[in-house]
Amino acid sequence: MSQPPNQPPQGGFGAPQDPRQGGFGAPQTPPPPQGAPQTPPPPQGPPQMPPPPQGPPVGTPQPGYGYPQQPGQPAQPGPYQSGPYGYPQQPAPGYGYPPQPQYPGAPGTPPGGSGNPFKGKPALIIGAAVAALLVIGGGVYAVTAGGDDKKDDKPVAQESDGPKSSESPSESSGGDDPENLNSGRQAGESKVLWYKSAPDAPKSGADAAGLWVTDKTAVKAAYKQLFAYNVADGADAWDPISFPEKICAVTPQKSADDKIVVAYMNGSSQRAKCNQMQQVDLNTGEKGWKGDVADGALFDSTLDVELAITGNTLTVARSQSGTGYDIATGKKLWDKKRFGDKCFPDSFAGGDRLIAVASCDASGSNEHDEMQELDPATGKVKWTFAYKSGWKIARVFSLDPLIVYSSDKDKKTGNIATFDSSGKFRSQVGVKLEIGAECGWAILQRDLTGCSGVVADEDTLFMPTKAIGSANEIVAIGLGDGKEKWRVKSPADETMLPIKVEDGKLIAYVQPSYDAGGQVVSIPVTGSSHEPTKLLQNPASVASIENGFFSKAYAWEDGRFYLSSTRLSGNDDAKEKMLLAYGK
Repeated sequence: MSQPPNQPPQGGFGAPQDPRQGGFGAPQTPPPPQGAPQTPPPPQGPPQMPPPPQGPPVGTPQPGYGYPQQPGQPAQPGPYQSGPYGYPQQPAPGYGYPPQPQYPGAPGTPPGGSGNPFKGKPALIIGAAVAALLVIGGGVYAVTAGGDDKKDDKPVAQESDGPKSSESPSESSGGDDPENLNSGRQAGESKVLWYKSAPDAPKSGADAAGLWVTDKTAVKAAYKQLFAYNVADGADAWDPISFPEKICAVTPQKSADDKIVVAYMNGSSQRAKCNQMQQVDLNTGEKGWKGDVADGALFDSTLDVELAITGNTLTVARSQSGTGYDIATGKKLWDKKRFGDKCFPDSFAGGDRLIAVASCDASGSNEHDEMQELDPATGKVKWTFAYKSGWKIARVFSLDPLIVYSSDKDKKTGNIATFDSSGKFRSQVGVKLEIGAECGWAILQRDLTGCSGVVADEDTLFMPTKAIGSANEIVAIGLGDGKEKWRVKSPADETMLPIKVEDGKLIAYVQPSYDAGGQVVSIPVTGSSHEPTKLLQNPASVASIENGFFSKAYAWEDGRFYLSSTRLSGNDDAKEKMLLAYGK
């Protein structure tokens, strides 16, 4: 089987147009005009089962949308078709969807309605994930001991010349009047702790990636600035930090001592690169080391980079290689340039562990993907897993345990597989399921951790289903056998999304409607009952604000719920929303 091109899409219908977004809140597709045809239902009549595979025994999945077709049976189109690397892309005009808006230049008016975050947004669609039987169960995987890449101790960072930004802060707190927002609050409803509007953004829109919460501060990036607020009352924790050009990448994680790294562009032209790094202390706003990201070899650029923190190591991924730095000092620790002779790593997933993914033999007869776990301190390879030709590693739903979504080259099916700590196949998901996880577009890189709304603990994967109307379910799937443990329906007629597992309970957010605020609920992960218990009921009087964020990301920390924008529309008609905090 031939492989899809190893280059990013070059435009034309179906190529993703949105910039890559981390977490919930890929830019929303505007609602179709009145009279536009509606999304067609999934095809009727499930495809046939493939022949039994060889390899590790697995439970028999049930046929469903997304199965590979038997020879001679034509593929049936669904409401989404897979794009490069397995990402869903919109079908052609006339199939029920308006064309996807382009970014920059996205329309400035967010959709209204019930607040369902998946309306007009990309979602992964999986039938039963039989495809893994072809990839893994057929005995095509390989686990090998790894060597290490050449180490280069040459430092690339230098100390900055001051603890604070010298530039004037922009207006950051317009419209943040807790008394006004709580004026219509009813008994039993949560309290708006504080609210912040966003800085001005260009008409083409701007990214607002990242939300980091410590025991003292909530820090938000927006366009060219970082803003910090006291978690309890929303007062400015430190003066906003301004960067000379737009922020183009951030570490989704923070270090153990509450440090992050922000990357920003080295200019404003179309040839500008995302290669300027700055370390920042979240609690004090002090700027630590700063440095440049060097270009790699030919075709290995820093037009776009991915940042991640794993332990004490910052990982910077270019288009065909990666580099590890000491998060405290900025000193370069190692380079990762190849997997063997013909594999070039193009994406890294960091956090609980460090996973690198490479495209291999891109122009040869054995084109395939491989992944490795790296020691974050040294870059040494712990293990290697090779996927079968024709399959692309698209997303990493969880790092510990390792849960990987892949898709076949024919774009007809996908697979969710889990791996143990030594990189050996553990199980595959065998549940008929349309996944409601929200995934931003990945253009220049895979953005392995770019899906949110998927949560896992040691034994279970918690997956939201795609909403039917507005309501949906959360399905608990055992990682030992890939089978469904239980499922629970949203307590309201709105979408429910997993946030995290905390103290043996799954924390989830229930979207607001036009006349009711959202909810934060907890769901026991063990036992016989999995009914949601309400932790917060947000005020109905603030539902229009809660519902009106251009795009959304969520956090639950110390009994406080944070709702933040991940993209600014650039609409000058009204002050844009940036961050809203609820509590009791």
